[in-house]
Amino acid sequence: MQREQDPATLDWTFTLGHRELVVHQRYEVLSMVNDFMLGIWFTIGSVCFFYQGAVQTVGVWLFVIGSIQLLIRPAIRLHRFVYFKQLPDTDHDA
Repeated sequence: MQREQDPATLDWTFTLGHRELVVHQRYEVLSMVNDFMLGIWFTIGSVCFFYQGAVQTVGVWLFVIGSIQLLIRPAIRLHRFVYFKQLPDTDHDA
């Protein structure tokens, strides 16, 4: 795996075989990764509340649903900035 940085755009480019992973606006991407981690920790913490009374169960489910929503938001934003790009086939063996 090779890593390059385009000086004009400051994009990160990782070459993986015949594909490139291009990361646009890296600080925005890091912010989205932070949002993902927040959602993961909030989800795990919310599930831990299941081990007490019945009324808390409803509240816990609301925390879990909110946690999932926290994960969906950065997933949509991350999809806009990080993508795989197909590289041209350079195999001339055939």
